[in-house]
Amino acid sequence: MSGAVTGGARAVVVVDYGRGNLFSVCQAVAKVGGAPALSSDPAVVGRAERVILPGVGAFGDAMAGLRARGLDDAVKAFASTGRPLLGVCLGMQLLLGASTEFGHHEGLALLPGHVDRLPAPAPGGRDKIPNVGWCRLEPARDGVTWSESIFRGVKPRDFAYFVHSYTAHPDPRHRLADIMFGGTAASAAIAAGPIAGCQFHPEKSGEVGLAIVDAFVNWT
Repeated sequence: MSGAVTGGARAVVVVDYGRGNLFSVCQAVAKVGGAPALSSDPAVVGRAERVILPGVGAFGDAMAGLRARGLDDAVKAFASTGRPLLGVCLGMQLLLGASTEFGHHEGLALLPGHVDRLPAPAPGGRDKIPNVGWCRLEPARDGVTWSESIFRGVKPRDFAYFVHSYTAHPDPRHRLADIMFGGTAASAAIAAGPIAGCQFHPEKSGEVGLAIVDAFVNWT
């Protein structure tokens, strides 16, 4: 990941398409020394040094919000330049090809993969849908090495805060971290070069989350 320094702080554009935890994301960026700027302008996204794509809600509605503002093409064009892009929660899911949430919906297709509902928990088990709360992060088997990613400041079995009913199924080589849900591994983070995503909310995950935001904002 690379990017120029502006005014002593790395500028980060947070994409505002009406569906996201924008204020908390901007606060987290500022806490690690970044300079956050909210924007719904495709031209601003295109000129950005690095971009965060947040998201809360349903996949199809989020894609409609991006398309209505011309931000879907702007994010795709930005990603094609090799500058750093981070998807957060639903924003991570949008990076993939499609989702089955409330029908079939096409995503940004920046990385191969799809999104489906979390597996049904075992009767009497502790897991529930939606999955809300703190879960332990584990390195994905045969996936991206943490020390070479935005997880460079994270330790196996650190906790992160999740709120989701659907889960990403990325290409195995792009899996960065998993959690255990319903007796199986569910994708918690993905990475492929300058593109990364977190299913959890780093802005709500305490010091672990801030370490991830810091690695994204200040990576050189």
